[in-house]
Amino acid sequence: MTTATVTAAEPAALRAGRHGRRGLNGMKAAPYLWVLPALVLFAIFKLYPIAWSFWLSLFRTDGALQTFTGTANYRRLLTDPLFWKALGNTAIILVVQVPVMLALAIGLAVALNSAVLRFKGLIRLGFFLPMITGLVAYGMLFAVLLNPQSGLVNWFLGLLGADPVPWLTDTLWARIAIGLALTWHYTGYNAVIYLSRLQALPQDHYDAAAVDGAGAWNRFRHVTIPGLRPVILLTLVMSTIGTLQLFDEPFVMTNGGPDNSTVTVGLYLYNNGFKFFDFGYASAIAYALAVIIGILGVVQFRFLREKA
Repeated sequence: MTTATVTAAEPAALRAGRHGRRGLNGMKAAPYLWVLPALVLFAIFKLYPIAWSFWLSLFRTDGALQTFTGTANYRRLLTDPLFWKALGNTAIILVVQVPVMLALAIGLAVALNSAVLRFKGLIRLGFFLPMITGLVAYGMLFAVLLNPQSGLVNWFLGLLGADPVPWLTDTLWARIAIGLALTWHYTGYNAVIYLSRLQALPQDHYDAAAVDGAGAWNRFRHVTIPGLRPVILLTLVMSTIGTLQLFDEPFVMTNGGPDNSTVTVGLYLYNNGFKFFDFGYASAIAYALAVIIGILGVVQFRFLREKA
């Protein structure tokens, strides 16, 4: 009787175990089903274009004719003087404008964090508002303001008795004009990031430094800057990536001139792809730019993280 009961019960127990395992497997697979639409969209609109761009970089485009050339486009980059000119222009903006902008952002964040400052919310909003302005819109705004003949800036300088400045027609001043536009647009954004970090720093550190006799400058150098180091790294990497991809401002304000002094890698890529329709070479430029961004990002992370 007992043996028969056990024998009869075994199939049911086995079936229950199988159903339990299936249910458990279904529960494990459920999260992947939820993210599957996002993964499909990412593959269609991100991975596929990236892969197709690399494949396209192996071809030379002559109108509607595409000829497979292997690595010829990448070898062409090494001997293309205009590409190196564009890379040099971009490097100048990166080396000069980005440190100035971040230094101004740190100073602005410290000022906005002051306990004696009134109407903080309104002032912070005022400094952040340039960030929400469209890239093309503010590029056109600066092009009008800095117009050498009829711009408001030169008109104001004339009232002060100064000579007009060839903002957009001189190689040096055109670079300065783009730097001014970038600084106006992004300084407040970075200042808000620094400000959020400053408000999270313990006040005890400042009190201890004050008790030890540290003045305002020493408290800034030994407390504020070390506390800001993680976000300085973040903003430096973000600014580096953004500068290396710079396109809108030189395209709208100077169109790369004068004498190619403001041609950036992003603008040179655009010209090859959509002005000369050499999509193969433009794709090679894009991949070269991606490699440069990756290398600089790794170097910045390793250097500043070791200093932390």
